[in-house]
Amino acid sequence: MVTGKIKNIFYSFLALILGGTLLVLGFIYQGTVLPYLTHNTTATIFRFLFIIVGAYLGLKAAYLAINRFAANLKKRVEEETHERIRQIDTLVGILRKITIVGVIIIAGLMLLKEINVDIRPILTATGIGGIALGFGAQTLVRDIISGLFLIIENQVRIGDVIKIGDKSGLVETINLRTIVLRDLEGAVHIIPNGSIQSISNMTKEWSRYVIDVAVAYKEDLDRVMDILAQTGKDLQEDAQFAGYITEPIEILGVDNFADSAVIIKVMITTKPLKQWEVGRELRRRIKKAFDQHNIEIPFPHRTIYWGAGQKNN
Repeated sequence: MVTGKIKNIFYSFLALILGGTLLVLGFIYQGTVLPYLTHNTTATIFRFLFIIVGAYLGLKAAYLAINRFAANLKKRVEEETHERIRQIDTLVGILRKITIVGVIIIAGLMLLKEINVDIRPILTATGIGGIALGFGAQTLVRDIISGLFLIIENQVRIGDVIKIGDKSGLVETINLRTIVLRDLEGAVHIIPNGSIQSISNMTKEWSRYVIDVAVAYKEDLDRVMDILAQTGKDLQEDAQFAGYITEPIEILGVDNFADSAVIIKVMITTKPLKQWEVGRELRRRIKKAFDQHNIEIPFPHRTIYWGAGQKNN
């Protein structure tokens, strides 16, 4: 086990050193690397390949280091705390995108210099363009800044179920500019980070399912609440659902007097993303328990009166 870890660490450092060395050496041209290959087409082609291979190895080494770093972090996280794991996955995705953009920019500038393109005006124009972009594309800048705070403050992670405005769904991707949701019907919603006013996260740390149970006015409410409590206890003792439920069912009591029913509010706390599965099973068991104990669940009735015909005098 220890030997395997040592090998992985050795290979990681070897790939990182090799890729980084090749990438740095791409900046060194005359008099240092292969001085006899200068000022000719063969040397230019060779350096082109040298830069491309160095960029590729550097990118692979960075990916390997990021994956290794994420794996080490996940090992320190307890199995029951999935929030930290989702946060790590979110940060890893962002780091990979930043890395690939950085490597492409550096390699691109080096290749331009190889074909005798002066990159100083490009860098100057980029700086001026950045200032102009800051004034002209304020929406884009706002989206990126909002995305940074979204990630830094750990408001949302990949795998959460959230609601933004009238859109809700599972978080599939978090970018610096947008957040991508997929709803229950499979529709994908792409929302700019700058347009987000508020976020409702339904799976952060723990989740809860709330049920309004309606019973007839004639029923003994104490008996009904005892049956509800026993139903929740049986559910929690079921091996299939025991690992999902974190707290016993809570009977909050009479919540409202409706037109034809008394409303009893019930809630159960679960692990993230498990509230709907547990809630559906709890509803099914409540219905069966009420049927078994002859407890009436009111539903609207309609009486049709045909009326009497008009008598002829």
